[in-house]
Amino acid sequence: MNDACSVNVRTDLRPAFAGRGTGSLLEIDAWMASEIKAISPLVERLMRLIEGSHCITGEESAVELALREALNNAVVHGNRLDPHKLVHVRCRCRVGMGISLTVSDQGQGFDPSAVPDPLSVENLELEHGRGIHIMKLAMDQVSFEQRGTEVHMSKRPACNPRAGFRSDSRGS
Repeated sequence: MNDACSVNVRTDLRPAFAGRGTGSLLEIDAWMASEIKAISPLVERLMRLIEGSHCITGEESAVELALREALNNAVVHGNRLDPHKLVHVRCRCRVGMGISLTVSDQGQGFDPSAVPDPLSVENLELEHGRGIHIMKLAMDQVSFEQRGTEVHMSKRPACNPRAGFRSDSRGS
């Protein structure tokens, strides 16, 4: 992870990456076109890098879920599936400290406080509206900036349930 890397690929097929790894810190910037088909390849590549960094050991599936939801919201609701608009992901991982992710779109934004509660009875059967709720459940912190065009998320590593356990050699 001490090597700096930069990867550029065509945004119409695959995401573009620029990254830097220095010791226990991994920073990644990635861009993708606003197409549903671009989400999985980007998430898979990011998750490989994140898993390799060991910054959120035990919480990878939660981060992947939140990242997929944030990207889907940026593509569908933010950029309205306009393939000429880009989605930008910034990721910062530090071993033992966790991860911070920012997903930005080029849309008009929205008022997060105006999003209906997906758990209210009248909203349970709606096809949309659960993504933000899922992100908040999966991550430790979720906030919206830049009039709703940026979502900031963070997650700490899982607590080791055995970390506080000390065995007594006397067997008591």
